[in-house]
Amino acid sequence: MARRRGMLTLDELRARVDAGTIHTVLVAITDMQGRLQGKRCSAEYFLDEVVGHATEACNYLLAVDVDMNTVDGYALSSWDSGYGDFVLRPDLETLREIPWHEGTALVLADVERVQGGPVSVSPRQILRRQLDRLAERGLAAFVGTELEFIVFDDTYEAAWDKRYHGLKPANQYNVDYSMLGTARLEPLLRRIRNDMAGAGLYPESAKGECNPGQQEIAFRYTDALSTCDNHSVYKNGAKEIAAQEGKSLTFMAKYNEREGNSCHIHISLRSTEGRAVLAGENEHGFSTLMEQFLAGQLAGLHELTYFFAPNVNSYKRFVPGSFAPTAIAWGTDNRTCALRVVGHGESLRVENRVPGGDVNPYLAVAALIAAGLHGIENELELEEPFTGNAYHSDRATVPTTLPEAAAALAGSELAREAFGEDVVEHYLNAAKIEVDAYNAAVTDWELVRGFERL
Repeated sequence: MARRRGMLTLDELRARVDAGTIHTVLVAITDMQGRLQGKRCSAEYFLDEVVGHATEACNYLLAVDVDMNTVDGYALSSWDSGYGDFVLRPDLETLREIPWHEGTALVLADVERVQGGPVSVSPRQILRRQLDRLAERGLAAFVGTELEFIVFDDTYEAAWDKRYHGLKPANQYNVDYSMLGTARLEPLLRRIRNDMAGAGLYPESAKGECNPGQQEIAFRYTDALSTCDNHSVYKNGAKEIAAQEGKSLTFMAKYNEREGNSCHIHISLRSTEGRAVLAGENEHGFSTLMEQFLAGQLAGLHELTYFFAPNVNSYKRFVPGSFAPTAIAWGTDNRTCALRVVGHGESLRVENRVPGGDVNPYLAVAALIAAGLHGIENELELEEPFTGNAYHSDRATVPTTLPEAAAALAGSELAREAFGEDVVEHYLNAAKIEVDAYNAAVTDWELVRGFERL
């Protein structure tokens, strides 16, 4: 695939720095919550020091909650171990311009221990391990993510001051596929699309969604690691662009009682030589590999749901009739199923409809691959496709709460074999921290329900 506009080689960066058009390089990792964290380096320092010797950051970046609180229970980082550093090793394949910041480039980094070797619980490293397992079988994963968000006319600062109550959505009604409704937001949507193209992404389209102010911008699929890198850059950049335009947007899975923000993930496999391997002569146009890969997705979905829905709020999407799935079933172009098979021939792929907009893409795609490999390695047989309304079926369902998902992950031999004990225990602790924080909070719902009447 040809190199995208906006991607930079090291020589191109040097030339831009010498010409004075780039002065800052962002060095970033993606944390457990899927956020970019890192440093703003002067471009000269990046070229002189970081390229050859990497840079360092406090290892608590992979051991804190959403509020950046230091929390107990992580083997990686703690007060007892002194909260030391780990190494951010730039992956120069990810070096790109960032058009929405003047004179700025960005590079994503892999996380290593100071003593040497990868930090196994880093989301990017977790995905790399699963990609290596695929490569051992002569296979490569290609992925596309469809990420929804809701736009508000309030700034982020105003939204914070209002405690996120009474915000004004950028549309007042359902604008799903509406050309008129999305035209009102086209200045913002156009800027996001164009700036992402200038950062090396390949925008496909933008469309309205059901919840007032809700939008989706879709990007072209590519190899799994690049898609997850691009997803992280896009999510961070869209927020920054919205802020520059005096607006705010949220990717949280369930902002209100209406439709939530989804992140449907499409995955297909090819040989490492580029040959499509999922299509074949079996029923539905599947190959045996496709049948086993899809059967693995079904078998592993319940116990791996945490990696698709990592927050308390994530589970509030799973409402019958909401286009967010509840039933663990697969169907051919059936949006009521958790797994929807679409395309044919070389475009044949599996769409997992479970993740919300709050998903960490590296963890989700790693889970998809681990489940698929489980099906391939154990030669699982594929059940018949579900037809009709899966919401009204008697099929097993995805977990309905974060504690239920964490319990399923804790008992998952599949997860422990695929990811390792250290990874599973690290993210089980993250789930516990999230649940404990939620249980300690007094919500607005409780105040309205109980202040006077109880």
